[in-house]
Amino acid sequence: MGRWERWGVAVRERLPMWIRLRCGLEPATCAALVLVLVAGVALAAYHFWSGRPQPVRAPEARGSAPPPAAEAAVPDAAGEPGAGAAADVVVDVVGKVREPGVHRLPAGSRVEDALRAAGGVRPGAEADGLNRARPLVDGEQIVVDHPPPAAPGTPPAAGPTPPPGGGSPTTGPSAVVSLNSATPEQLDALPGIGPVLAQHIIDYRDQNGGFTDIGQLRDVNGIGDSRFADLRPHVQP
Repeated sequence: MGRWERWGVAVRERLPMWIRLRCGLEPATCAALVLVLVAGVALAAYHFWSGRPQPVRAPEARGSAPPPAAEAAVPDAAGEPGAGAAADVVVDVVGKVREPGVHRLPAGSRVEDALRAAGGVRPGAEADGLNRARPLVDGEQIVVDHPPPAAPGTPPAAGPTPPPGGGSPTTGPSAVVSLNSATPEQLDALPGIGPVLAQHIIDYRDQNGGFTDIGQLRDVNGIGDSRFADLRPHVQP
């Protein structure tokens, strides 16, 4: 008897009696049945083992991704600054310029920029009294080689007065504007003073109890050394 036959007889002898009587299995059949069962168990174990969860390793980073390109700033069509830019200044350029009138300029502009916006000074005009490097003040008036109009309510200059005992007449002093009593219209008529600077003078006068010296004009917002030199002959405390 071979080894397989002995193994089959041993398995058959260990089966319950009712199975041996009911099925009447032959040793070869018993052996085949056992092989099928073993194969089924092995297949089930294989599927169970292959279907278990597997740990997944994250891929190693091979280098940081390049940063996104910065968007280029695109200026607007008009080339004007955005909403966060400083406000413009508006000035009135009068006198001997090619295009007198109101001009709008970027904040930080100078008197030279205002003259350029007005087309430049006319040939033969005297503009040496202007400080072309002075920053502009919003609302001011720039007068180029033009005599200021007579201030309303200003008495005319004294006429020729004959000296005692006869002889040639002499010219009296020119009328000047009092800084402590002048109206806004009178201040507006002074050289280089517009409505805005006239109001600044009145505000300074009200806040400081008037002017005691014309040199205090330098403390008024918008009046520099050059403008003060133009005003000095025309004003008094």
